[in-house]
Amino acid sequence: MSSFRYVLPCAAILPAIGVFYATRPANADNVETTATALPVINRTTIDGKAVSIGTGKLTVVALTGTTCPVAKRYGPTLAALEKTYSARGVQFVYINPTDSEPTSDMRAAKTRLGLKGSYVHDKTKEIAKTLGATTTTEVFLLNSERKVIYRGAVDDQYGVTYSKSKPGNNYLARAIDAGLKGAAPTVTKTSAPGCVLDLSDVAPIQKPVTYHNRISRIIQENCLPCHRPGGVGPFTLDSFSKVKDRAAMIKFVVNNKQMPPWFAADAKPSKWKNDRSLSEADKRDLLTWIDSKTPLGDAKEAPAPVTFNPDWQIGKPDEIYQLPAPIAIKADGFMEYQNVIVPLNSTKDRWVKGIEIIPTARQVVHHILVFVVPKGQRGGGRSAENIEGLNGYFAIYVPGNSSIMYPDGLAKQIPANSDLRFQIHYTPNGEATTDQSKIGFIYSETPPKHEVRTAGVSNVFINIPPGADNHKEVATVTVPSDVEVLSFLPHMHVRGKACRYDVVSPDGKRETLLDVPRYDFNWQLSYEYAKWKKLEKGQKIEFSVWFDNSDKNPANPDPTKRVRWGDQTYEEMHLGYVEYIVPGATPGGDTPGIGARRRQGVANVVEATFGRLDRNSDGFVTASEAGSMWDQVRAADANNDGKVTLDEAKKAFGG
Repeated sequence: MSSFRYVLPCAAILPAIGVFYATRPANADNVETTATALPVINRTTIDGKAVSIGTGKLTVVALTGTTCPVAKRYGPTLAALEKTYSARGVQFVYINPTDSEPTSDMRAAKTRLGLKGSYVHDKTKEIAKTLGATTTTEVFLLNSERKVIYRGAVDDQYGVTYSKSKPGNNYLARAIDAGLKGAAPTVTKTSAPGCVLDLSDVAPIQKPVTYHNRISRIIQENCLPCHRPGGVGPFTLDSFSKVKDRAAMIKFVVNNKQMPPWFAADAKPSKWKNDRSLSEADKRDLLTWIDSKTPLGDAKEAPAPVTFNPDWQIGKPDEIYQLPAPIAIKADGFMEYQNVIVPLNSTKDRWVKGIEIIPTARQVVHHILVFVVPKGQRGGGRSAENIEGLNGYFAIYVPGNSSIMYPDGLAKQIPANSDLRFQIHYTPNGEATTDQSKIGFIYSETPPKHEVRTAGVSNVFINIPPGADNHKEVATVTVPSDVEVLSFLPHMHVRGKACRYDVVSPDGKRETLLDVPRYDFNWQLSYEYAKWKKLEKGQKIEFSVWFDNSDKNPANPDPTKRVRWGDQTYEEMHLGYVEYIVPGATPGGDTPGIGARRRQGVANVVEATFGRLDRNSDGFVTASEAGSMWDQVRAADANNDGKVTLDEAKKAFGG
């Protein structure tokens, strides 16, 4: 997070990722829920069978795809609906309008999901045009007269940047139920989050800006690191046809500043080393090309192909550690965080200058935090580990960060007799799989000039009222010695709306360090200084966040709930990570830094947290004081008297 490069795993992830998706109203100029009947549509399925669309008592026409993450998540849901309603005379037809997706992948998806309905590859997008479809997740419900009685989303479980444990509104199922009774659905039209479709016609070549002479270079630089064969993106953009297929979506996410992922509000020139935003020239040319009907151009003007390391981005690791056993990931729904201990079996201190985390199932891994924990001091499982995690992390894999290679003179320490704890957030994507993530280290044989440290600026007492759409919370930490900040990484959950780091001097002078006006849980980026920021002893780092707990937030699990601290995504966190060095300090020593020092032991973290929770300073922490953290803290209640002392906390949590 300093003078090194992160490899951006663009959409892996997504985990509820915000990659080429959109939530956009259905096109009002095309097919509406009116009395107009659609024409008879006869096609051949991917299995070579003839199908006439609209011949059932009711017909569900579902747009889908094999690479769009939101469409993939809805695969099991559509399969379940088909199983329920096909026996009642409802016809199901699946339309894939993406020319570049192989038919073999469509057959595999159909088999995996157990779909019995007709699956049509709409390569020319004629069916999508007839329907006026806008995204790859939109569904249309036709009655026996082929009139559209509902169009929009299947339900509200999955979206652009969110994934709920269950839907709150089953739009399609309710519309089918109404249609089977001969009634009009209560809801007839919704927006459908998914990959935006490009229904424009192929344009003539020979334009000033073409794919070969300009756009391919922009794609190479800004998209291919993720969207390439073997990359973490959910689809590839390594050819003209694939880029053209997603031209409308590219335009949408570029105009809405969703892609490339970068959310800092700083003016140009940027002070951030890893600024991923498009230059004005690149943005202008890209949008001009799309508006000009995506001309191909002369292949002689194409750039040379780029190559990527298929294995470790940091180079061959000196040592690799992997989860002891694969973790099963279900096809749909929600999974709680997984916490796994990985033994290191090392009896000496080690300095690490290169770190990379590689999931074996990138498509379902939203993020991984790796902590160094003393062997035999693992406390009460997740509860103790959560408390320790407040003070920082050792390594991280999140949308935007996967590998670190520190420059000469910088390294992180793994003390002797330590283990690793992996905290993993999985987001099912419609296909059951397994993951056995691994981490690779490149060691420094000698202690570095500077030890890289990570601290967390946190507020465990957040209290977000029901329905609040712009609730502010603030956390502050005093800098106990001169430091140089390398980077920031803000962390909230799905109600996180915006955040800002400020530094406040003893005389009251305030300076904004990082402003993120539009926080996105699905792209937890690290913001790396091009020139490290010096902070002085006595200054305070203030980390302010704003939460949207209203029904206007589509990712909100329940806007009627008061929300407090918790490690699950349906809870919230207020945690601003800071990576820094202490100039002149002995690496591995006990010079004070920001927050509690790991070298001084977990006890400092436990003691600091205990002090925050013991609101009346009576030497005990009770359920009423701990609030939502009581589930973690009560693991230390050795005598079961309903309250926890500091000694009990230290014994339980490794202090």
